[in-house]
Amino acid sequence: MPKDVITPRATDYNQWYLDIVREADLAEPAEVVRGCIVVKATGWGIWEMMQRELDQRIKATGHANVQFPLLIPKSFIMKEAEHVEGFAPEVAEVTRAGGEELTEPYVIRPTSETIIGHFYSRWIRSYRDLPLLYNQWCNVMRWEMRTRPFLRTSEFWWQEGHTAHATEAEAEAETLTILHEVYADFVEQVMAVPVIRGLKTEKEKFPGALRSYCIEAMMQDGRALQAGTSHNLGQNFARAFDITYTDQNNTVQYCWTTSWGVSTRLVGALIMTHSDDEGLVLPPRLAPTQVVIVPIYKNPEERARVLETVERITGDWQGRLRFKIDDRDNLTPGFKFNEWELKGVPVRLEVGPKDVEKNSVAVARRDVPGREGKSFVPQAGLTERLVALLDEMQTGLFRRALSFREQRSATVRTYDELKQQVEQGFAWAYWDGSADDERRIQEETRATIRCIPLEQPEAPGVCVYTGRETTRQVVFARAY
Repeated sequence: MPKDVITPRATDYNQWYLDIVREADLAEPAEVVRGCIVVKATGWGIWEMMQRELDQRIKATGHANVQFPLLIPKSFIMKEAEHVEGFAPEVAEVTRAGGEELTEPYVIRPTSETIIGHFYSRWIRSYRDLPLLYNQWCNVMRWEMRTRPFLRTSEFWWQEGHTAHATEAEAEAETLTILHEVYADFVEQVMAVPVIRGLKTEKEKFPGALRSYCIEAMMQDGRALQAGTSHNLGQNFARAFDITYTDQNNTVQYCWTTSWGVSTRLVGALIMTHSDDEGLVLPPRLAPTQVVIVPIYKNPEERARVLETVERITGDWQGRLRFKIDDRDNLTPGFKFNEWELKGVPVRLEVGPKDVEKNSVAVARRDVPGREGKSFVPQAGLTERLVALLDEMQTGLFRRALSFREQRSATVRTYDELKQQVEQGFAWAYWDGSADDERRIQEETRATIRCIPLEQPEAPGVCVYTGRETTRQVVFARAY
């Protein structure tokens, strides 16, 4: 497997990303289905790890998993005007089935607020039925014109939470709980990707929402990627679908609803945050395989001794480490080293006849490629050493990504400074402009307001565009 199959990031960042997806065996284009991909075993294994970690957090905050239909009556989509306007260009319709034209077309779900709203209106009667806290794992379809594996495809996989509450305060608390305790916690603690928590502007919020919150991450080319969103939908969908409850005073009230989701674009975020010119780099807490062991031998006698040693040193790993023994006889050790490096396995162990004699192993860490990341350690105490090493690598990847974001971020005071800064990263700026001002800036710079950070400065400043005094600061960036 040649080492030059991956285009260097400095040469062509976009091609580098596509090369990683291909060479790490994460996915390939589903050429027979426009805009879709086949997620291969390595890529789906990463998504399964993401699902497991997120699902634990979702359930820990009181939510249960359900499943709603893939097909939604078109009339449902039409009920919430702002919602349908926002999704109209992306909707795919089913107009014929069973050899006959349908009386009413179905929409392949681009998101499920409408059909879930329909059923919530049937399930909720009294304040005693609230809050209703549900989540579903599913696929959705949005007819994208320009696609990129994981980051933007016509079909993708995600979880979408949908909740109903008695008051606005409860809905707002739910929205922020998901943002902080589920999404930000997972992305930072498991994916090792630092994020900015913030509020979307009116221009950028989810169609039909009262307020939209997000987490924004910086990729290695300085561009932003929205890693998750959590929406307070207010009473907009409740009014459209008549989701009401009778309160303690026997008065009929509209519910307050929320929706929130993260998708397989997190796999893209993972690639673009940590990977290098040698291939994929996976943070240990997310890696389906944390340690791969490559036995090295030349004849059957050496093979028996080496594999016996491998079996002994891995004897207490079950439940502590996710590991794989690569004892394939049809491939050279060098080929195996390169393959596991491309696939981003955090730690590789090499065990040969000399290691058996010396009671040692060779340890190669993926976050430090080449000779600098390789060392020889005793077999005694190896399990504890590996556990500590994986923790060190997890922390190191987060710190490295955070340091990179800090280096590529700057506070700007003038529009000219803003235009220069978004060429390389995040521009923090005071803001008191309008949605039209946002549009003009986007047209001129290709940058958008990624969010209004939840942590705001105490001192006022001058808007970077209008010159008016304000206390609000925003983050501008070009984005995926």
